[in-house]
Amino acid sequence: MPFCLHNYRFFVKLNSNRTLPCPIRHARFTSLSVQSRATISSEPAMASNSVRVAAAQMTSINDLAANFATCSRLVKEAVAERAKLVCFPESFSFIADKDGESVNIAEPLDGPIMQQYCSLARESGIWLSLGGFQERGSDDEHLRNTHVIIDDCGSIRSSYSKIHLFDVDVPGGRVYKESSFTEPGKDIVSVDSPVGRLGLSVCYDLRFPELYQQLRFQHEAQILLVPSAFTKITGQAHWEILLRARAIETQCYVIAAAQAGEHNDKRESYGDTLIIDPWGTVVGRLPDRISTGIAVADIDFSLIDSVRAKIPIAKVTLSCSILGYETD
Repeated sequence: MPFCLHNYRFFVKLNSNRTLPCPIRHARFTSLSVQSRATISSEPAMASNSVRVAAAQMTSINDLAANFATCSRLVKEAVAERAKLVCFPESFSFIADKDGESVNIAEPLDGPIMQQYCSLARESGIWLSLGGFQERGSDDEHLRNTHVIIDDCGSIRSSYSKIHLFDVDVPGGRVYKESSFTEPGKDIVSVDSPVGRLGLSVCYDLRFPELYQQLRFQHEAQILLVPSAFTKITGQAHWEILLRARAIETQCYVIAAAQAGEHNDKRESYGDTLIIDPWGTVVGRLPDRISTGIAVADIDFSLIDSVRAKIPIAKVTLSCSILGYETD
């Protein structure tokens, strides 16, 4: 299926067998919220090998219509910023207030909930990363926590079901047992897009570096997507550290769209949506950790190439594989 792209005139060569389009401006980053945008003293032109992305932060509730309205507003902001992809956090469309609600509202990917978002992508002319959709499972008691990629024609390009389920007794917090109502995924998924090759994951996957190693070295990912709803306690301790580690060890951009604030009287998310470059530098971040808004940054393909050339860990990985060492 060909890309449905809008207003592209130039292309960037990513490797010997893949060419993707990209717009022309210089690499920089901005952050903005629904209420206000960070002040930028000047706006240099984007380099020809850069393309803009946005990461959304929100506080989803148990109201499908209200959450869709928030997502629609944030998509408009991303389009105004000339982003080609906007990433939403885990459980973007719904966060349950009571046990069993998530399973009850779960639908197949061709159901009316996801079709709304497909229409939003098509009408807005932008790609969407929808992290953590409640996809109907194989029986009435289970769902799949599914990360869905939609192109700017409104077509689902790829989907990934969360492999590592959040069965955790959070210190000082509550006990979570995602496996009691969620089926684990089995497949590692990457997909080409106008902003590069995307490696898909969801939230708790972040603690399992072997997944991201495979996305980089076996699936050739350039950007790792980590839509999340981290708890406040674990987020304070580990969120940024883990994200920067994944970026550094894979030499990929990391886009981490986060749920933020109090969803109900039982659940609170840490927030702090981040975009991190392959050197481990935070290049996009909202000024307020729990505000609703978008962080914006430019994916610089020349930076990916430069970091990987200067510290060629892929060659070491290949050598280890030849010698029979475990590299996953």
